[in-house]
Amino acid sequence: MTVCDDDLNWRIEQACREGWPAAVETVAGGWLLRRSGGRIRRTNSANPLRGKRGAPEKVIDAAESFYVGHGQTPLLRVPDIADELEVALDHRGYQLEGGTIHLYAGIGDLAEVRDGQVVLSEVPGEDWLAARFRMGTYDDADRRVFREMTGLIDGDRAFVSYERDSEIAALAYGVIRDGLLVVESVETDGRFRQQGLGRKTVGGLIDWARRAGAHAACLQVVADNAPGRALYASLGFSRELYRYHYRRKPHEPR
Repeated sequence: MTVCDDDLNWRIEQACREGWPAAVETVAGGWLLRRSGGRIRRTNSANPLRGKRGAPEKVIDAAESFYVGHGQTPLLRVPDIADELEVALDHRGYQLEGGTIHLYAGIGDLAEVRDGQVVLSEVPGEDWLAARFRMGTYDDADRRVFREMTGLIDGDRAFVSYERDSEIAALAYGVIRDGLLVVESVETDGRFRQQGLGRKTVGGLIDWARRAGAHAACLQVVADNAPGRALYASLGFSRELYRYHYRRKPHEPR
Protein backbone atom coordinates (compact mmCIF):
# COMPACT_ATOMS: atom_id res chain seq x y z
CA MET A 1 0.00 0.00 0.00
CA THR A 2 1.39 3.39 -0.94
CA VAL A 3 1.33 6.46 1.30
CA CYS A 4 -1.24 7.97 -1.09
CA ASP A 5 -3.50 4.92 -0.78
CA ASP A 6 -3.14 4.91 3.00
CA ASP A 7 -4.19 8.56 3.19
CA LEU A 8 -7.21 7.92 0.97
CA ASN A 9 -8.27 4.87 2.96
CA TRP A 10 -8.31 6.76 6.24
CA ARG A 11 -10.15 9.69 4.69
CA ILE A 12 -12.76 7.18 3.51
CA GLU A 13 -12.95 5.68 7.01
CA GLN A 14 -13.69 9.06 8.56
CA ALA A 15 -16.15 10.13 5.86
CA CYS A 16 -18.13 6.90 6.17
CA ARG A 17 -18.28 7.19 9.97
CA GLU A 18 -19.56 10.75 9.69
CA GLY A 19 -22.09 9.66 7.09
CA TRP A 20 -23.61 7.25 9.62
CA PRO A 21 -23.08 8.91 13.03
CA ALA A 22 -23.53 7.20 16.37
CA ALA A 23 -25.37 8.65 19.36
CA VAL A 24 -22.42 8.05 21.72
CA GLU A 25 -18.72 7.90 20.82
CA THR A 26 -15.71 7.63 23.09
CA VAL A 27 -12.02 7.03 22.32
CA ALA A 28 -10.01 4.27 23.97
CA GLY A 29 -6.54 3.19 22.85
CA GLY A 30 -6.89 4.81 19.45
CA TRP A 31 -10.22 3.11 18.80
CA LEU A 32 -13.60 4.83 18.64
CA LEU A 33 -16.22 3.00 20.71
CA ARG A 34 -19.61 3.74 19.12
CA ARG A 35 -22.99 3.06 20.64
CA SER A 36 -26.56 3.82 19.54
CA GLY A 37 -28.60 0.83 20.71
CA GLY A 38 -30.61 -1.40 18.41
CA ARG A 39 -29.11 -4.00 16.11
CA ILE A 40 -27.25 -1.86 13.55
CA ARG A 41 -23.63 -2.97 13.77
CA ARG A 42 -21.91 0.11 12.36
CA THR A 43 -23.04 2.32 15.22
CA ASN A 44 -22.62 -0.31 17.91
CA SER A 45 -19.03 -1.36 17.37
CA ALA A 46 -15.44 -0.31 18.04
CA ASN A 47 -13.74 1.29 15.02
CA PRO A 48 -10.01 2.04 14.55
CA LEU A 49 -8.75 5.59 14.25
CA ARG A 50 -5.84 6.75 12.16
CA GLY A 51 -2.50 6.96 13.91
CA LYS A 52 -1.01 5.15 16.86
CA ARG A 53 -3.34 2.65 18.51
CA GLY A 54 -2.99 0.84 21.80
CA ALA A 55 -1.87 -2.70 22.55
CA PRO A 56 -4.48 -5.18 21.27
CA GLU A 57 -5.27 -6.76 24.63
CA LYS A 58 -5.83 -3.38 26.26
CA VAL A 59 -8.03 -2.21 23.40
CA ILE A 60 -10.20 -5.32 23.61
CA ASP A 61 -10.42 -4.98 27.41
CA ALA A 62 -11.59 -1.38 27.02
CA ALA A 63 -14.16 -2.34 24.38
CA GLU A 64 -15.50 -5.17 26.54
CA SER A 65 -15.78 -2.92 29.57
CA PHE A 66 -17.59 -0.26 27.55
CA TYR A 67 -20.12 -2.48 25.82
CA VAL A 68 -20.79 -4.86 28.68
CA GLY A 69 -21.27 -1.83 30.91
CA HIS A 70 -24.07 -0.73 28.59
CA GLY A 71 -25.64 -4.16 28.38
CA GLN A 72 -24.37 -4.87 24.86
CA THR A 73 -22.31 -7.70 23.40
CA PRO A 74 -18.79 -6.45 22.53
CA LEU A 75 -18.43 -5.99 18.78
CA LEU A 76 -15.40 -4.73 16.86
CA ARG A 77 -15.28 -3.61 13.24
CA VAL A 78 -11.93 -4.68 11.80
CA PRO A 79 -10.81 -3.23 8.44
CA ASP A 80 -7.87 -4.62 6.47
CA ILE A 81 -5.98 -1.39 7.09
CA ALA A 82 -6.03 -1.93 10.87
CA ASP A 83 -6.01 -5.66 11.54
CA GLU A 84 -3.66 -5.74 14.52
CA LEU A 85 -6.37 -7.12 16.84
CA GLU A 86 -7.02 -10.29 14.85
CA VAL A 87 -4.66 -12.64 16.71
CA ALA A 88 -5.85 -11.48 20.14
CA LEU A 89 -9.50 -11.75 19.03
CA ASP A 90 -8.87 -15.29 17.82
CA HIS A 91 -7.41 -16.20 21.20
CA ARG A 92 -10.53 -14.88 22.91
CA GLY A 93 -12.83 -16.80 20.60
CA TYR A 94 -14.41 -13.79 18.94
CA GLN A 95 -16.66 -14.87 16.10
CA LEU A 96 -16.27 -13.46 12.60
CA GLU A 97 -19.30 -12.09 10.78
CA GLY A 98 -20.08 -9.97 7.77
CA GLY A 99 -17.73 -8.90 5.03
CA THR A 100 -17.93 -5.51 3.32
CA ILE A 101 -16.02 -3.77 0.52
CA HIS A 102 -15.21 -0.09 0.15
CA LEU A 103 -15.58 1.10 -3.45
CA TYR A 104 -14.28 4.40 -4.80
CA ALA A 105 -14.39 6.47 -7.98
CA GLY A 106 -13.41 9.93 -9.12
CA ILE A 107 -16.48 12.05 -9.77
CA GLY A 108 -15.46 12.40 -13.43
CA ASP A 109 -15.36 8.61 -13.82
CA LEU A 110 -18.96 8.14 -12.70
CA ALA A 111 -21.84 7.82 -15.12
CA GLU A 112 -24.10 10.79 -15.69
CA VAL A 113 -27.60 9.49 -15.00
CA ARG A 114 -30.26 12.15 -14.85
CA ASP A 115 -33.97 11.52 -14.39
CA GLY A 116 -36.48 14.23 -13.54
CA GLN A 117 -38.45 11.86 -11.32
CA VAL A 118 -35.69 11.62 -8.72
CA VAL A 119 -36.69 13.74 -5.71
CA LEU A 120 -34.02 15.28 -3.46
CA SER A 121 -34.40 16.72 0.04
CA GLU A 122 -31.97 17.92 2.71
CA VAL A 123 -33.89 15.99 5.38
CA PRO A 124 -35.68 12.64 5.29
CA GLY A 125 -39.43 13.14 5.10
CA GLU A 126 -41.85 10.83 6.84
CA ASP A 127 -42.65 9.14 3.52
CA TRP A 128 -38.92 8.53 2.90
CA LEU A 129 -38.46 7.04 6.39
CA ALA A 130 -41.60 4.92 6.09
CA ALA A 131 -40.36 3.53 2.78
CA ARG A 132 -36.91 2.81 4.26
CA PHE A 133 -38.45 0.90 7.15
CA ARG A 134 -40.81 -0.96 4.81
CA MET A 135 -37.94 -2.14 2.64
CA GLY A 136 -35.71 -3.20 5.54
CA THR A 137 -36.07 -5.54 8.50
CA TYR A 138 -36.29 -2.84 11.15
CA ASP A 139 -37.92 -3.43 14.52
CA ASP A 140 -39.14 -0.57 16.69
CA ALA A 141 -35.72 0.02 18.25
CA ASP A 142 -33.99 0.08 14.86
CA ARG A 143 -36.53 2.56 13.52
CA ARG A 144 -35.90 4.86 16.45
CA VAL A 145 -32.12 4.55 16.08
CA PHE A 146 -32.17 5.16 12.33
CA ARG A 147 -34.42 8.18 12.73
CA GLU A 148 -32.12 9.62 15.40
CA MET A 149 -29.03 8.82 13.32
CA THR A 150 -30.25 10.74 10.26
CA GLY A 151 -30.96 13.68 12.55
CA LEU A 152 -27.32 13.71 13.68
CA ILE A 153 -25.87 14.13 10.18
CA ASP A 154 -24.21 17.52 9.76
CA GLY A 155 -23.25 19.44 6.65
CA ASP A 156 -24.06 18.70 3.03
CA ARG A 157 -26.53 15.85 2.71
CA ALA A 158 -29.28 14.72 0.38
CA PHE A 159 -32.04 12.15 0.72
CA VAL A 160 -33.25 10.92 -2.66
CA SER A 161 -36.18 8.81 -3.79
CA TYR A 162 -37.90 7.55 -6.91
CA GLU A 163 -41.65 6.93 -7.08
CA ARG A 164 -43.63 4.30 -8.91
CA ASP A 165 -47.40 3.87 -8.64
CA SER A 166 -47.61 6.83 -6.23
CA GLU A 167 -45.21 5.34 -3.67
CA ILE A 168 -41.47 5.39 -3.10
CA ALA A 169 -39.95 2.46 -4.94
CA ALA A 170 -36.24 3.24 -4.51
CA LEU A 171 -34.23 5.48 -2.20
CA ALA A 172 -30.80 6.36 -0.89
CA TYR A 173 -29.02 9.16 0.89
CA GLY A 174 -25.62 10.75 0.60
CA VAL A 175 -23.34 13.10 2.49
CA ILE A 176 -20.32 15.07 1.30
CA ARG A 177 -17.28 15.05 3.58
CA ASP A 178 -13.85 16.37 2.64
CA GLY A 179 -14.94 16.53 -0.99
CA LEU A 180 -16.11 12.90 -0.92
CA LEU A 181 -19.67 11.80 -1.61
CA VAL A 182 -20.57 8.93 0.73
CA VAL A 183 -23.45 6.90 -0.74
CA GLU A 184 -25.62 5.26 1.91
CA SER A 185 -28.77 3.23 2.48
CA VAL A 186 -29.47 2.27 -1.14
CA GLU A 187 -32.71 0.29 -1.31
CA THR A 188 -35.21 -0.75 -3.99
CA ASP A 189 -38.61 -2.21 -3.15
CA GLY A 190 -38.68 -5.87 -4.16
CA ARG A 191 -41.73 -5.28 -6.33
CA PHE A 192 -39.84 -2.80 -8.50
CA ARG A 193 -36.46 -4.43 -8.99
CA GLN A 194 -34.84 -5.06 -12.38
CA GLN A 195 -36.25 -1.76 -13.65
CA GLY A 196 -33.17 0.41 -13.24
CA LEU A 197 -34.65 2.44 -10.40
CA GLY A 198 -31.67 1.94 -8.08
CA ARG A 199 -29.34 3.18 -10.80
CA LYS A 200 -31.47 6.27 -11.41
CA THR A 201 -31.69 6.99 -7.68
CA VAL A 202 -27.96 6.71 -7.00
CA GLY A 203 -27.40 8.62 -10.24
CA GLY A 204 -29.44 11.44 -8.74
CA LEU A 205 -27.11 11.51 -5.73
CA ILE A 206 -24.05 11.58 -7.96
CA ASP A 207 -25.52 14.45 -9.99
CA TRP A 208 -26.23 16.37 -6.78
CA ALA A 209 -22.69 15.77 -5.50
CA ARG A 210 -21.15 16.80 -8.81
CA ARG A 211 -23.05 20.08 -8.72
CA ALA A 212 -22.03 20.56 -5.07
CA GLY A 213 -18.35 20.30 -5.95
CA ALA A 214 -17.47 16.78 -4.77
CA HIS A 215 -14.35 15.39 -6.44
CA ALA A 216 -14.89 11.69 -5.67
CA ALA A 217 -17.40 9.22 -4.26
CA CYS A 218 -17.28 6.12 -2.10
CA LEU A 219 -19.63 3.52 -0.69
CA GLN A 220 -19.73 0.28 1.23
CA VAL A 221 -21.27 -2.88 -0.21
CA VAL A 222 -21.60 -6.34 1.31
CA ALA A 223 -19.08 -8.61 -0.42
CA ASP A 224 -21.62 -11.25 -1.47
CA ASN A 225 -24.22 -8.73 -2.69
CA ALA A 226 -23.82 -9.50 -6.40
CA PRO A 227 -26.75 -7.31 -7.58
CA GLY A 228 -25.49 -4.34 -5.58
CA ARG A 229 -21.95 -4.71 -6.87
CA ALA A 230 -23.25 -4.93 -10.44
CA LEU A 231 -25.29 -1.75 -9.92
CA TYR A 232 -22.31 0.17 -8.59
CA ALA A 233 -20.03 -1.13 -11.33
CA SER A 234 -22.50 0.11 -13.94
CA LEU A 235 -22.22 3.59 -12.42
CA GLY A 236 -18.42 3.57 -12.51
CA PHE A 237 -17.44 2.35 -9.03
CA SER A 238 -14.62 0.14 -10.30
CA ARG A 239 -11.91 0.60 -7.68
CA GLU A 240 -11.92 -1.53 -4.54
CA LEU A 241 -9.99 0.06 -1.69
CA TYR A 242 -10.19 -2.27 1.31
CA ARG A 243 -12.55 -4.56 3.16
CA TYR A 244 -13.75 -4.97 6.70
CA HIS A 245 -15.58 -7.51 8.84
CA TYR A 246 -16.89 -7.70 12.40
CA ARG A 247 -15.70 -9.74 15.36
CA ARG A 248 -18.28 -10.46 18.04
CA LYS A 249 -17.62 -11.80 21.53
CA PRO A 250 -19.30 -15.19 21.97
CA HIS A 251 -21.95 -15.60 24.62
CA GLU A 252 -20.51 -17.16 27.73
CA PRO A 253 -22.32 -20.28 29.04
CA ARG A 254 -24.36 -19.72 32.16
